[in-house]
Amino acid sequence: MTGNHQTLALLLFSGFVAVTLGITTWVSRNRHGSAEEFYAGGRLFSPMENGFAIAGDYMSAASFLGVTGLIALYGYDGMLYVVGFLVAWLVVLFLVAELVRNCGRFTLADVVAARMSERPVRIAAGTSSVTVSVLYLVAQMVGAGSLVSLLLGGTSPAARAWTVIGVGALMVIYVSLGGMRATTWIQIVKAILLLSTTVALTVLVLLRFHGNIDQLLLTAADRSGHGLLFLAPGLKYGGDWTARFDFISLGLALVLGTAGLPHILSRFYTVPTARAARRSVVWSIGLVGGFYLMMIVLGFAAVAVVGPDALKKSNAAGNTAVPLLALDLGGGADSTGGTVLFAIVAAVAFATILAVVAGITLASSASVAHDLYASLRRRRAKPYSEVAVARTAAVGIGVIAIALGLLARDLNVAFLVGLAFAVAASANLPVLLYSLFWRGFTTRGAVWAVYGGLIPALALVLLSPVVSGSPDSLFPGVDFQFFPLQNPGLVSIPLGFLAGWLGTVTSPEIPDEAKHAETEVRALTGAGAV
Repeated sequence: MTGNHQTLALLLFSGFVAVTLGITTWVSRNRHGSAEEFYAGGRLFSPMENGFAIAGDYMSAASFLGVTGLIALYGYDGMLYVVGFLVAWLVVLFLVAELVRNCGRFTLADVVAARMSERPVRIAAGTSSVTVSVLYLVAQMVGAGSLVSLLLGGTSPAARAWTVIGVGALMVIYVSLGGMRATTWIQIVKAILLLSTTVALTVLVLLRFHGNIDQLLLTAADRSGHGLLFLAPGLKYGGDWTARFDFISLGLALVLGTAGLPHILSRFYTVPTARAARRSVVWSIGLVGGFYLMMIVLGFAAVAVVGPDALKKSNAAGNTAVPLLALDLGGGADSTGGTVLFAIVAAVAFATILAVVAGITLASSASVAHDLYASLRRRRAKPYSEVAVARTAAVGIGVIAIALGLLARDLNVAFLVGLAFAVAASANLPVLLYSLFWRGFTTRGAVWAVYGGLIPALALVLLSPVVSGSPDSLFPGVDFQFFPLQNPGLVSIPLGFLAGWLGTVTSPEIPDEAKHAETEVRALTGAGAV
């Protein structure tokens, strides 16, 4: 895109940034600076508002950019992400949402520490939450780099680098100034824009193919270069045993990981009651389900309309499939309609990234301030308010995410999010479920469950083909690969549960029956909940 068309695209693209900064500035004038206001927005959001915000938080660059790219490149196998992301909400709805709202205050560690020794549990859970959040942030940074470099008319490393830095700076501003209330409204606006844009693109695709889904699928299969194999299982995860186990590992991570994501769990504290938290999840399931159904259509349409060669030329991982599809549906690169539609999709995708990174940064900075700082601060040291520490932590987390985003710029964003889900399911989910449902769970079991899932998950990723040993690795020139699977979930998730059990049965600690009874009553009834 060049000339006036690129200028128009950049103007539309910049408009959303201005609007969201305006929301943040307005909200920051109406807050009183308390921890409850900063972390939970005063717990004043309705189920519908929070449901839209949860959907806005969940429908990330991995969904809008990465999943459609994977479907366009691998057909049927790419849809695994759609199924996993959606089914995961059933785990959240039936096992997590209401109990977490009743038991906790701001973070995952609040739930676990309710009946344990607080210091070791908060340090472990806070460390895990920050790690998962940073991994998730990296995926959003990679998506932002791919998107804006395409918008600027090229794929130069400099354009990607400055984009990642710009996104990092914006997310720090959102979180530092507006806290949870500004972040929530940005997520609501983003969810509405994303769903509206996705509906419009789906309608245009159906009009292009005269409402004939069979014609769309057959055209996609024909243009993919794989024929009807494109519509059958096995293109990406078929073949040898390694690929098949990778399929199982990824599926486990996607289905179980959502319930352990810190930025999703923190959203349940923004509503006044557990019943509102449960209704929020119902709202989000409806919104997310409709969105992913349309993602399937757009993924197959991208390869049918744009073609695999153009997709791979723009971005080898397929991250630019939806913007390129919008450009073609609007009339092509040299048409005003194509430019406007492309710019709208780019702005909405960027809005998606900004909203998600704001939510993740807020959740991770809350873990640093509310869990790590509160636990590690020396008694005689000068105390600082949690909110001040959280704002400072947002800056540090932003810097780390920027650096890792630049390193992983050539990987598919949905694949990167799959790694974050695997770590969340390995480290956070076991300790959360044990704390909620196992009467005999102990402090040692909680700490072992976190580290017993977190450390193996990270170690297996470092020793996998993701980091070295293959042309698509982060470091293709070296080879220290020992673990054959790209996703560690198949090994690390059971290890997290096993470590929690082993730590509990070997612990000399006698569980406090009174604390467990109190936690159980609060979890099931909401009595005494904040």
